[in-house]
This record gives sequence, C-alpha cells and structure tokens, in this order.
Amino acid sequence: MIVDHGHVVGNASRAAIISDRRITGLSAAVIAELVAEVGPLWHERHQAKLASRPRKRAVGAGAKRQLVFVVRLLATLVHLRHAATHDVLASWFGVDRSTITRAIGEVRPLLAERGCTISTGVRLRTLAEVIDHIGASRKSGIIDGTEIRVRRPAAGRKDRDKFISGKSKQNAVKTMVVTDGDGRMLFCSPTQHGSCADITHARQLGLVRLLGGGPAAEILADAGYQGLGAQTGGRVVTPPHRKFKKNAPRLIRGDARTTAQSTLLTPHPGRTRHCAPEELSGPGPPPRPPRTHQRHRPSHRRTAVPPANRGPGLGTTDVNTEPHRASRRLTAYRARAR
Repeated sequence: MIVDHGHVVGNASRAAIISDRRITGLSAAVIAELVAEVGPLWHERHQAKLASRPRKRAVGAGAKRQLVFVVRLLATLVHLRHAATHDVLASWFGVDRSTITRAIGEVRPLLAERGCTISTGVRLRTLAEVIDHIGASRKSGIIDGTEIRVRRPAAGRKDRDKFISGKSKQNAVKTMVVTDGDGRMLFCSPTQHGSCADITHARQLGLVRLLGGGPAAEILADAGYQGLGAQTGGRVVTPPHRKFKKNAPRLIRGDARTTAQSTLLTPHPGRTRHCAPEELSGPGPPPRPPRTHQRHRPSHRRTAVPPANRGPGLGTTDVNTEPHRASRRLTAYRARAR
C-alpha cells in the first residue's frame, strides 16, 4: 500500500491508475518500489534547488504544492506509456497544464538514471556497462535511433531549425536505443535534436571509444550507422553499401580488417585499375574501331503520306508527280464553282 502525506489532488484518479495495470503497465507493487526508490531523490533535489537561491520568504511560507510525488510519478508513467498530452493529464488531475509539464520534467530524469534491469540485482545505467554486458554475454546487440514528435519551438528560439528532422520532415527529438538479440531494452540515451544524424549521435555518446578499447562485442545496426565498422574494428556490423550489394565483401571474424576497410582495399570489378609503367609499355588491347554515325535521312521519317505519294528517294531519278488526294479534291471543287 502506498502512503504519502500532504495535500492530495485527484484521489480517484490515482486509485484508478494504480488499480488498473493497463494504464501504466506496472503493478501496484512495482509502483510502490519506484516511490520508495525515486521519492527520496526527488525530495533531495527539490530541497537543493530551494537552498541554491536566496530566500525571500520564511521556510514553509508560500503556496503549497498541489501534486504530491506519487501523483507526479503516475502522471509521468501515463505520459510515457500512452503519449498523452499535458492538457489531458491536467484535466484528469484537476491542475494546470504547466504543473504537469513541470512534474514530468522533474521525474523523467530520475527514471532514466535508474537504468534497465536485466536480471535480479543486475541493472545497467550507462552505455559503458551495456557494452561490457554484451561482450561478457557473447551475444549480439542492436542499436537504432528513434524519433519522437514534439511541438514546434517558440519563434525566436536560437536552435529552432535544429528540431526539424530530415527524415520525417517534422519537429522531433531523437534518441538512441540499445537492445539485445531478444529485443529487451538495455539503454536509452538522452534526447538530441531531430536534425542530428544517427551516426553523429552515436559518436557523441562515445560508442566508438567504448567499442574500440572495450570487449569484443558485436553490434548490429542499419544503414544509418555505415562507417562505424571501420572505426570500431569491425564490432559494428552494418549492411553493405548500395554499390556493393551484388558483390558484398565478406567479413572475417577475428580479422582486424572490417567490411568498410576491405571494400576500400578491394578494387571494384567495374573500376579502372592503375597499371604499372612496364605494363603500360607492353602491347595493349586492339584499338576500338571508330563509331560510324548514321546521318539523318528524310526518307526515314514516318509520315502520313502513302508510299506512292512520297518524294523521290535517295539514289533515284524518277519523281512522283502525282498530286495528293487533297489537291485533287480542291481542283474538282474549283471546277464546279466555275
């Protein structure tokens, strides 16, 4: 049973959220564990924020908080699971939209710092721990970037254009997710602007440094991460480039050469090879015969005139002087008019 002290807003809403697991996807026991673990951290940060600025009122003065921590946590869980807008949650709990926005902004970082639990007593919080876990388990990991649509930033904001995604052509934020082969999430990175490329986001998170000097972990990625294989010693496996789809170079496990490096060292079948000077001095292939260009001939045109009524052909001396059918009709009409 979850017990909290202070002014409570939305008791019926809170009871409905806790009793029905479909709303948050968590049971009442798990929610109680979150309250017991994250609640003290939220209280410490709140008190540190108040103590970091000079006070103009006495301790305990001012407006009271309308939402206790339990309601703030439930509102954040509903928002993360169903992507409900802040206006809907504000109407549900009977508060202003700015209160819900502030509550979600305070609780989401605390939930992200908890990391992902993969087994009893084992929790991964950082990307370095995730790479070590993938290398120790001898299994492959999967990375991919996902976008979340957001509201258009306010006019006059300096980085307003950075939120426009080149893929979805919408205002969005991007995050990188790491999962195992079974699809269980191991890591979710902080958000970045929507215009940031997937490979750039991975480099900013230090994935190249962790894989280059870390354990021999295999990471599967899509075409958006092409180029990381050459920088990580082949630990990031991406599909071949579109120009190597037919003759894709093979990746040898345990070899220092990566797919990208082998494609650069192996000449393409359709690419001209640089020859040595002694090879150039020897007999080469026979010269190609000059291409004969066929000049345009008027007789090759497709006209509506019958062959019998066409002009003289090339190389002929006889001329067909028979008038056209339209000329004969015009002559007959003039004769009758006279």
